[in-house]
Amino acid sequence: MPALHTDSHVFSRVLGRPLPVVARAKGVEVWDTDGRRYLDGAGGAVVVNVGHGREEVAAAIGRQAATAGYVHGTQFTSDALEEYARRVATHAPAGCDRLYLVSGGSEANETAVKIARAYHRSRGEPGRRKVIRRSVSYHGNTLYTLSLSGRPNLRAPYEPMLVEAPEVAAPFCYHCPLERTFPDCGVACADDLEAVIAREGGDTVAAFVAEPILGASAGAAVPPEEYVRRTAETCRRHGILYIDDEVMTGFGRTGAWFAAEWSGLRPDLLTCGKGMSGGYVPVGGVLARPAIVDALESAGGFVHGFTFSHHPVTAAACLAVLDILERERLVERAQAMGARLGQRLARLRSHPHVGDVRGRGLMWGVELVEDAPTRRPFPRAAGRAAAVTARCLQAGLIVYPSTGCANGVDGDAVMLAPPFVVTEPELDEMVDVLDRVLSALGL
Repeated sequence: MPALHTDSHVFSRVLGRPLPVVARAKGVEVWDTDGRRYLDGAGGAVVVNVGHGREEVAAAIGRQAATAGYVHGTQFTSDALEEYARRVATHAPAGCDRLYLVSGGSEANETAVKIARAYHRSRGEPGRRKVIRRSVSYHGNTLYTLSLSGRPNLRAPYEPMLVEAPEVAAPFCYHCPLERTFPDCGVACADDLEAVIAREGGDTVAAFVAEPILGASAGAAVPPEEYVRRTAETCRRHGILYIDDEVMTGFGRTGAWFAAEWSGLRPDLLTCGKGMSGGYVPVGGVLARPAIVDALESAGGFVHGFTFSHHPVTAAACLAVLDILERERLVERAQAMGARLGQRLARLRSHPHVGDVRGRGLMWGVELVEDAPTRRPFPRAAGRAAAVTARCLQAGLIVYPSTGCANGVDGDAVMLAPPFVVTEPELDEMVDVLDRVLSALGL
């Protein structure tokens, strides 16, 4: 495997481990500078949807950069931004049609919780300051979004700097935080939200933030269908804003434009990122209900912003990706190819240490456990997800690891989330490689 440049001044994301050097990428394939080919079975970090190397996206970025590369969001708007906001609103859950464009998913979630706080203040309820999070979740790596994330392994180094946030049980049936069993539990995790609101005082809660499918924190765990309906109703009854975190699931990843469609959820705020630009530029966004924006405008505005929010080149890239998703019907393709991927992955259940295979659309997780009948996880020190990920990369397959899913420390899963342009032979190759790796590692 190619080593890092010996004279590198890069502060690497992975210290002490050499990385291949990317040379080019096209479709679902990535090549390094030694000429090795890799199948991108994870879309990087569940990002790439329209495929690598789309020349029309690069051209759109170039045109906008040559025309007007940067203007500050308080001084100008742009045709690219206006057109993108108009177009994306046609796909968003009903009512979420005002776009606040930022530079990443963490920024999007940070923005959403500040909108929620500002909205309640604008309506004369300054006591609403708390945001309820779930026990298994991930919402970003800023200090506040990490405070809202149920990822003890990521939180631990920064715990003294984090903000306390009320926590409710996540709808993670394979490792239920309440130690109940679905469906006999009656979806007790939905009842837990009501209990926590009662404990905290409903008039102190600004928002509830939730992923429609648990992503990196749980390896694509899909909640029971009634969970979202019941928690949304609880939020409405208490005047609490529902923040639907679709940074990972949005823009077709689950076989719908947004995963909220599967439950009929109509959130107050929807956050997105990743697939918005297909990975071509850093991006995030918040889609808000007009009533929320109107309330902030009436109160004198929204005290918030980033240097690169509302960026015209970002908007142009996202608009080009949206064009491809629509023209090539890739969201529908993600649903169809996702069903095929799920069928192929089902055979991995025969491995003695594969505890669960789960997902929706082109977002799937394979959980590895030490004991399948009891669902007992491997200890973190065993590093099973890391070992599978490394061995897959050596075999030419990129997968996305997830750790700590069982109890915040232990628990190993790997995710498959390839670009929507993936073919059936490529799906077969991905599952074959993963199958061989599991066998080689005795899993």
